[in-house]
Amino acid sequence: MTKLGKGIATSMLCMLSTVAFADYADDRAEIENISNKYMVAVDAGDIETVMSTWADEGVLDWVGGVENGKAAIRAAMSNFGGGRKVDIPEGATSRPRTRHQIINHVIDIDGNVAHTTAYWFAFTNNTPQRDVQLVYFGHYEDELVRVNGHWLFKHRKVWNESLQNRALFYPKLGEKDPRKK
Repeated sequence: MTKLGKGIATSMLCMLSTVAFADYADDRAEIENISNKYMVAVDAGDIETVMSTWADEGVLDWVGGVENGKAAIRAAMSNFGGGRKVDIPEGATSRPRTRHQIINHVIDIDGNVAHTTAYWFAFTNNTPQRDVQLVYFGHYEDELVRVNGHWLFKHRKVWNESLQNRALFYPKLGEKDPRKK
């Protein structure tokens, strides 16, 4: 191969790797955004936006049980987070809230399927002292699928490490059984 040929081949490889990296970066940004969109919508009680993040055959496995399909997920999520009825006194100018946060996304993409893990936690100002406190924390183990060019949740396992669906260790987070050496 000539010097010119090697230079062209090297340039082509660099361009292809740049395109591949850009595709991954775009996918990663969309997946992080859908996770954030889901959290904000849950807190706002915006069930339509929550449901827009799910594939038709979605499965939600959480402390409330296992919900199979969008109809079951809608029913379960309609009275969760900001979707709960709140009695607000006449003349009130503010109200207590809970806010969910999501961080530390680990995202693996293989074609039109992605697997993610991420930590979540929730704060509230609905306390007797009217201060802000951590209420819950846990992590998600998600499988997403690309449908019509957009990422949607196919299976979401919600671990609430503050409630009964917690485990001794979490292999998908890289943890090993602490009882073994």
